[in-house]
Amino acid sequence: MVGYLVRRFLQAIIVVLGVVLIVFLLSRLIPGGEARAVLGERASPEAIARFNRVQGFDLPIWLQFWHYILGLPQLKLGYSYKFTQPVWTIISTRLPKTLALVGTSTVLALVVAIPLGVIQVVRRHKPTDYALTGVSFILYAMPAFFFGTLLIIIFSFDLKLLPVSPPSGSSPFEIWTDPKAFIMPVVTLAAISIASFSRYMRSSLLDAMAEDYIRTARAKGASNKRVLFGHALRNALIPIITLLGLTLPVIVSGAVIVEDVFNYPGMGLLIVQAADNTDIPLVLGTTLVITVATVIGSLLADILYVVVDPRIRYGGSF
Repeated sequence: MVGYLVRRFLQAIIVVLGVVLIVFLLSRLIPGGEARAVLGERASPEAIARFNRVQGFDLPIWLQFWHYILGLPQLKLGYSYKFTQPVWTIISTRLPKTLALVGTSTVLALVVAIPLGVIQVVRRHKPTDYALTGVSFILYAMPAFFFGTLLIIIFSFDLKLLPVSPPSGSSPFEIWTDPKAFIMPVVTLAAISIASFSRYMRSSLLDAMAEDYIRTARAKGASNKRVLFGHALRNALIPIITLLGLTLPVIVSGAVIVEDVFNYPGMGLLIVQAADNTDIPLVLGTTLVITVATVIGSLLADILYVVVDPRIRYGGSF
């Protein structure tokens, strides 16, 4: 297990460095580079050359990347001239808000999706199963921006029950202290995952119910409730843990859209603003944070996989 985690950690470092390298190279292909984005379109060639010399952009590309990598352990991600703050300072204020939003919506998705999957198995090939399957397909196919906009029109403009956007305070805990303002963003983001989680839960539980140990339990006289919740459900949850780690990038990308729709000042909206402003250091910083979060999520999924099923032991070569 320890050897596996060490290998996965080394693989994670390679993945992060690879993503950062690709984004770094792409950022250097932008016409005019960071100097033009900061100084404006009318900046003189002399001013651009001076800016590049001061910032070290006249150095070889490999040396620029090396200096950038050396600054990462000290959280030196560059300086945003659009926000007039260090990149890490901006990210550190936005990241907790996105974590609160993504964490809450993911928990909500699991709380809703797992019982829905169980209900579909219990009521298999009955109207309840078909109805829930139809709803799942609709949610799965519906774009997040359309679903969020639809909620705003219905509950904010027509019924006037909920605010259009959450408050933009500095505390990420507002999502729990003022939950009414966050209902629509959380539901919109959770809807992305509920459909896939519930369908996957239904399929996994059906496979578990067809195993030999289920027939053995029934032969010993175990009730349907004990067979379902005492034997099948725990084994059916194992693939969901892996799915949770693999869908983390989808959830994060959904947060980008949801935060933009509801004007929520988290990492998602920050990414949109950085792209709109051609804020190259901020684009690099936000990409790095999302990449690290995705890799960590995948690694945690592997660890939880062993915790849920102690029979699994990682070994061999990877």
